[in-house]
Amino acid sequence: MQVLVTGGAGYIGSHTCVQLLEQGHDVVVLDNYSNSKPSVLQRIGELAGRCVAAERGDVRDGAVLARVLTEHRVEAVLHFAGLKAVGESVTDPLRYYDHNVQGSLSVLRAMQQVGVPTLVFSSSATVYAPSEVMPLSESAALGPVNPYGRSKRMVEQVMEDVARAPNTTLSLCALRYFNPVGAHPSGRLGEDPQGIPNNLMPFVAQVAVGRRPTLQVFGNDYPTPDGTGVRDYLHVQDLAAGHVAALNWMHGRSGFHVFNLGTGQGQSVLQVLRAFEAACGRDLPHEVAARRDGDLAYYWADARKAREVLGWQAQLSLAQMCEDTWRWQSKNPQGYDDGEGTS
Repeated sequence: MQVLVTGGAGYIGSHTCVQLLEQGHDVVVLDNYSNSKPSVLQRIGELAGRCVAAERGDVRDGAVLARVLTEHRVEAVLHFAGLKAVGESVTDPLRYYDHNVQGSLSVLRAMQQVGVPTLVFSSSATVYAPSEVMPLSESAALGPVNPYGRSKRMVEQVMEDVARAPNTTLSLCALRYFNPVGAHPSGRLGEDPQGIPNNLMPFVAQVAVGRRPTLQVFGNDYPTPDGTGVRDYLHVQDLAAGHVAALNWMHGRSGFHVFNLGTGQGQSVLQVLRAFEAACGRDLPHEVAARRDGDLAYYWADARKAREVLGWQAQLSLAQMCEDTWRWQSKNPQGYDDGEGTS
């Protein structure tokens, strides 16, 4: 199948490109490199043994999308392109609605115009309302509490409406995933956030490699076993496999479908820290800070639907997530800027 991967040079997109190529799909990447590097595409090709086609452009540009879809004879789209920092979405919501909502509308419009039938959308567990009932299934109450989550939910609502429209030609799927971490086991692909990391695992990795002096643990008085927040951390390799499984399942189907992707179990901040210390072989400095506004005590996925329908299940442990992250960070201490020929 000829697959367009928007944001394909990014963290999750790049890992998914490798697996698509390994399974025999042909891939074209569309990326504006606002949060990624063109050199990632070379690494994808090296790992998969096959090259990706690449187009530089923004998904909000409908003319570029239509041209790429047509010239590359695209049969399906995996849509990763967008902004993803919760805190930043609070301070600059218009930018998030522009990139995430308008960008997705542009993708859907171009697909409909050209006649590309299948879309797998990168959604998020942030679309769910805060709840004390765990795990969260796809039928749990929806109610995102920040602009990032609301932007994802808005796109899902658009997809639902499009799928219900008379004579629609689109087959649409939203994957709600929890906390992606880890890296390719080769150490050649990994998470390379710009500036100060917003998420736990890359921050811990940068402390371990000496780029950050200490880890701040936001709150140790939550109603959890060790007082720190509990999340469902999912290896990016498992997450990439979930996208390929969804793509294969969606091909030829109709309607709008939603799946959670997660491990189905929670790990606390301190559990992650201890696992990473085991991976890198030393104690890491950390200090407790006040809770952050909007942080939940715990949440994790009910991923039974993905297992039963897609045949997908997370396979990799927290130890493997930390070991692969450390291998990536230790081989690339400055991220892709430490690699060859980045631009």
